[in-house]
Amino acid sequence: MSDWTQARPEVIAIGVVLALGVAIIGGLLTESGPWHDSLRMPAWRPPTWMFGPAWTVIFAFIAASGIVAWLRANDDATRAWLVALLAINGALNIAWSGIFFRLRRPDWAFVELLLLWLSILALVVLTARVSTTAGWLMSPYLAWVTFAGALNLRIVQLNGPFKARA
Repeated sequence: MSDWTQARPEVIAIGVVLALGVAIIGGLLTESGPWHDSLRMPAWRPPTWMFGPAWTVIFAFIAASGIVAWLRANDDATRAWLVALLAINGALNIAWSGIFFRLRRPDWAFVELLLLWLSILALVVLTARVSTTAGWLMSPYLAWVTFAGALNLRIVQLNGPFKARA
Protein backbone atom coordinates (compact mmCIF):
# COMPACT_ATOMS: atom_id res chain seq x y z
CA MET A 1 0.00 0.00 0.00
CA SER A 2 1.30 3.49 -0.80
CA ASP A 3 1.68 6.29 1.72
CA TRP A 4 -1.31 8.07 0.21
CA THR A 5 -3.70 5.16 0.67
CA GLN A 6 -2.60 4.75 4.31
CA ALA A 7 -3.05 8.43 5.11
CA ARG A 8 -5.93 9.62 7.16
CA PRO A 9 -7.71 12.36 5.19
CA GLU A 10 -7.01 14.94 7.89
CA VAL A 11 -3.22 14.45 7.53
CA ILE A 12 -3.44 15.26 3.83
CA ALA A 13 -5.86 18.15 4.43
CA ILE A 14 -3.66 19.71 7.10
CA GLY A 15 -0.56 19.43 4.89
CA VAL A 16 -2.32 21.01 1.93
CA VAL A 17 -3.95 23.80 3.96
CA LEU A 18 -0.68 24.75 5.66
CA ALA A 19 1.23 24.85 2.36
CA LEU A 20 -1.57 26.90 0.80
CA GLY A 21 -1.54 29.26 3.77
CA VAL A 22 2.17 29.99 3.40
CA ALA A 23 1.78 30.38 -0.37
CA ILE A 24 -1.20 32.74 -0.07
CA ILE A 25 0.34 34.94 2.63
CA GLY A 26 3.62 35.15 0.72
CA GLY A 27 1.70 35.94 -2.45
CA LEU A 28 -0.23 38.73 -0.75
CA LEU A 29 3.04 40.31 0.35
CA THR A 30 4.43 40.18 -3.19
CA GLU A 31 3.99 43.49 -5.01
CA SER A 32 4.97 43.60 -8.64
CA GLY A 33 4.40 47.31 -9.10
CA PRO A 34 6.34 50.41 -10.17
CA TRP A 35 9.12 49.99 -7.60
CA HIS A 36 9.75 46.38 -8.59
CA ASP A 37 9.42 47.18 -12.29
CA SER A 38 12.05 49.93 -11.92
CA LEU A 39 14.69 47.51 -10.62
CA ARG A 40 17.50 46.57 -12.99
CA MET A 41 17.38 42.81 -13.53
CA PRO A 42 19.96 40.41 -14.90
CA ALA A 43 19.34 39.11 -18.41
CA TRP A 44 18.97 35.56 -17.06
CA ARG A 45 15.98 36.43 -14.84
CA PRO A 46 12.95 34.33 -15.79
CA PRO A 47 9.87 36.19 -17.02
CA THR A 48 7.54 37.37 -14.26
CA TRP A 49 4.74 35.02 -15.37
CA MET A 50 6.95 32.01 -14.60
CA PHE A 51 7.15 32.63 -10.85
CA GLY A 52 3.51 31.75 -10.10
CA PRO A 53 3.54 28.34 -11.81
CA ALA A 54 6.99 27.53 -10.41
CA TRP A 55 5.90 28.31 -6.84
CA THR A 56 2.65 26.38 -7.32
CA VAL A 57 4.57 23.22 -8.24
CA ILE A 58 7.10 23.78 -5.45
CA PHE A 59 4.41 24.22 -2.80
CA ALA A 60 2.65 21.07 -4.04
CA PHE A 61 5.94 19.19 -3.65
CA ILE A 62 6.53 20.70 -0.18
CA ALA A 63 3.07 19.55 0.94
CA ALA A 64 3.58 16.09 -0.56
CA SER A 65 7.03 15.78 1.04
CA GLY A 66 5.69 16.81 4.45
CA ILE A 67 2.80 14.37 4.23
CA VAL A 68 5.01 11.46 3.14
CA ALA A 69 7.57 12.25 5.86
CA TRP A 70 4.81 12.49 8.47
CA LEU A 71 3.40 9.14 7.42
CA ARG A 72 6.80 7.43 7.29
CA ALA A 73 8.13 8.86 10.56
CA ASN A 74 8.66 6.14 13.14
CA ASP A 75 8.21 8.27 16.24
CA ASP A 76 6.66 11.42 17.64
CA ALA A 77 10.05 13.10 18.08
CA THR A 78 10.70 12.94 14.32
CA ARG A 79 7.22 14.30 13.64
CA ALA A 80 7.84 17.13 16.12
CA TRP A 81 11.09 18.03 14.34
CA LEU A 82 9.28 17.94 11.01
CA VAL A 83 6.54 20.27 12.23
CA ALA A 84 9.06 22.64 13.84
CA LEU A 85 11.22 22.82 10.71
CA LEU A 86 8.19 23.32 8.46
CA ALA A 87 6.92 26.11 10.73
CA ILE A 88 10.29 27.86 10.78
CA ASN A 89 10.59 27.46 7.03
CA GLY A 90 7.08 28.78 6.41
CA ALA A 91 7.78 31.86 8.55
CA LEU A 92 11.07 32.49 6.72
CA ASN A 93 9.40 31.99 3.33
CA ILE A 94 6.73 34.57 4.17
CA ALA A 95 9.27 36.95 5.71
CA TRP A 96 11.35 37.04 2.53
CA SER A 97 8.39 38.38 0.52
CA GLY A 98 7.66 41.03 3.14
CA ILE A 99 11.27 42.15 3.35
CA PHE A 100 11.90 42.23 -0.40
CA PHE A 101 8.59 43.62 -1.65
CA ARG A 102 7.00 45.52 1.25
CA LEU A 103 10.11 46.91 2.92
CA ARG A 104 11.79 47.20 -0.50
CA ARG A 105 15.03 45.85 0.93
CA PRO A 106 16.49 43.25 -1.41
CA ASP A 107 19.74 43.53 0.56
CA TRP A 108 18.08 42.47 3.82
CA ALA A 109 16.01 39.91 1.92
CA PHE A 110 19.22 38.27 0.66
CA VAL A 111 20.50 37.87 4.22
CA GLU A 112 17.13 36.44 5.27
CA LEU A 113 17.22 34.12 2.24
CA LEU A 114 20.40 32.54 3.59
CA LEU A 115 18.43 31.49 6.68
CA LEU A 116 15.57 30.29 4.47
CA TRP A 117 18.05 28.22 2.42
CA LEU A 118 19.46 26.62 5.59
CA SER A 119 15.95 25.76 6.76
CA ILE A 120 15.22 24.08 3.42
CA LEU A 121 18.48 22.14 3.60
CA ALA A 122 17.49 20.95 7.09
CA LEU A 123 14.10 19.85 5.69
CA VAL A 124 15.73 17.98 2.80
CA VAL A 125 18.02 16.16 5.24
CA LEU A 126 15.24 15.30 7.71
CA THR A 127 12.71 14.22 5.09
CA ALA A 128 15.32 12.15 3.21
CA ARG A 129 16.23 10.31 6.42
CA VAL A 130 12.59 9.37 6.87
CA SER A 131 11.77 8.70 3.20
CA THR A 132 13.85 8.95 0.04
CA THR A 133 10.70 10.04 -1.80
CA ALA A 134 10.03 12.83 0.69
CA GLY A 135 13.62 14.04 0.39
CA TRP A 136 13.45 14.15 -3.40
CA LEU A 137 10.11 15.98 -3.27
CA MET A 138 11.70 18.69 -1.10
CA SER A 139 14.78 19.02 -3.36
CA PRO A 140 13.23 21.26 -6.09
CA TYR A 141 12.47 23.81 -3.35
CA LEU A 142 16.15 23.91 -2.42
CA ALA A 143 17.15 24.24 -6.08
CA TRP A 144 14.67 27.05 -6.74
CA VAL A 145 15.68 29.03 -3.65
CA THR A 146 19.35 28.55 -4.59
CA PHE A 147 18.55 30.10 -7.96
CA ALA A 148 16.43 32.80 -6.29
CA GLY A 149 19.34 33.59 -3.99
CA ALA A 150 21.65 34.15 -6.95
CA LEU A 151 18.98 36.36 -8.54
CA ASN A 152 18.41 38.26 -5.28
CA LEU A 153 22.15 38.88 -4.88
CA ARG A 154 22.46 40.12 -8.47
CA ILE A 155 19.51 42.50 -7.95
CA VAL A 156 21.31 43.90 -4.91
CA GLN A 157 24.51 44.34 -6.92
CA LEU A 158 22.69 46.05 -9.80
CA ASN A 159 20.47 48.34 -7.71
CA GLY A 160 21.92 48.98 -4.26
CA PRO A 161 22.23 50.69 -1.93
CA PHE A 162 18.64 50.52 -0.69
CA LYS A 163 16.73 52.63 1.79
CA ALA A 164 13.82 51.49 3.91
CA ARG A 165 10.40 52.30 2.53
CA ALA A 166 9.04 55.58 3.84
